[in-house]
Amino acid sequence: MASIIKRKKNYSVIYNYVDENGETKQKWETWGTHKEALKRKAEIENQQHTGTFLPPSNQKISDFLYDFVSLYGEKKWGVSMYDSQNSLINNYINPIIGDMEVQAVTPRVVDGYVQTLQKTASVSTKTRKATTTYVSNQTIEKIIKLLRCAFKQAVRWEIIGRNPFDNVVLPKTEYKKRDIWDAEMIRTALDKCTDSKLYVAMNLSFACSLRMGEILGLTWDNVHISEDEIAADNAYVYIDKELTRASKRAIETLGEKDIYHIFTPLLPNTSTRIILKKPKTDSSIRKVWLPKTLAYILCEWKKAQDEIRNFLGDEYQDYNLVISLPNGRPCEDRVILKEFAKLREDAGLPKVVFHSLRHSSTTYKLKLNHGDLKATQGDTGHAEIDMITSVYAHILDEDRKVNAQKFETAFYSNPDLHDVRPPAEPKEAAPATLDLASLVEQLQKSPELASALAALIAAQGTAAKTEKSN
Repeated sequence: MASIIKRKKNYSVIYNYVDENGETKQKWETWGTHKEALKRKAEIENQQHTGTFLPPSNQKISDFLYDFVSLYGEKKWGVSMYDSQNSLINNYINPIIGDMEVQAVTPRVVDGYVQTLQKTASVSTKTRKATTTYVSNQTIEKIIKLLRCAFKQAVRWEIIGRNPFDNVVLPKTEYKKRDIWDAEMIRTALDKCTDSKLYVAMNLSFACSLRMGEILGLTWDNVHISEDEIAADNAYVYIDKELTRASKRAIETLGEKDIYHIFTPLLPNTSTRIILKKPKTDSSIRKVWLPKTLAYILCEWKKAQDEIRNFLGDEYQDYNLVISLPNGRPCEDRVILKEFAKLREDAGLPKVVFHSLRHSSTTYKLKLNHGDLKATQGDTGHAEIDMITSVYAHILDEDRKVNAQKFETAFYSNPDLHDVRPPAEPKEAAPATLDLASLVEQLQKSPELASALAALIAAQGTAAKTEKSN
């Protein structure tokens, strides 16, 4: 049983509980009003009666998240996810609510935390510069998603009774329409391109819908461009790796999970490593067929690469990478991005990012295959087909407008349909009018009609007199 004691202006709810060590302890909880204290008293007594009561815990959020990462994250996350989640914890969670007790977090506290995040300055990391003044709505969404997952485990571990991050009202995220190049712009860019690595990378991005990491992680053993394969239109690339940079801590902590190769750093004291790893999702592992022209481009690129390897001999570090530096070492995205920005300026083309080539590819393929989302998804490697409809469908609005024109031509151009009109409104009969001249003419021609009319008039007169007398 719990009791209530008034202490000055506040009310204390006092109850006993058994802690995790089996010891009986007393807990005082202070509330501002008697109504709140009564509500809490009833809640405690009901939970103790039903066996759902959770012993008080003063564990701080920062300590809890450390346990969460160790017990959950290290089993579930890959190195990239491990780094990104820890970055959110260190930059936006622990500095703001890290000292708060886990059990003190309520839906109201969560709403206040979201408002605070909106006024918090964005943090730049070693590998990524902040692009917004304050924490973006997209980042807030990621933070809340992380905390919702963490507090779900807190419920499972019986630290709290319910998840305060369920049903959070997040600030509206407006996804800006990504500017892309059309096919003619891409042709112009390729014609102006003088960097061989960039030329090959752009073709792979546009023709095969590949991500940057997939392009830079592509190895020659997964490129099938024999003469027979090209002649039979069966040349293809197999995507099962991606190149990225991960922290040394993540690699050591996760035990090289899903990592195929760790490249030796040029500077041994760096805190990060370039790695070849398994793609984030299973759907990203895929086979993408090559247009013949691109297959021949890759053949020529392979010949040039082999010549450099033979020339450098032992100085060449052969990792079998399709896109590599002249000495064979992996080429990071910053190298490609720098050359792409220079090409864009030199060619006088609209400002877009390299990743937009993948968007251009998806759009172009949807136009060519008349909106075959499933076939397009096979090339892009999206886990859900909804990603294509939500991200790319707006780009096809112009083509959707043409649908009405095609419908008009195919259906409404039938001549038989031209006579179709809305149903006419019924018209009221016009009041009858008496044509005296015509009547006289008819009476003159027909004495019988004149006699009948005279008799009818006489009869109506007699009836009227009778009715009046009555």
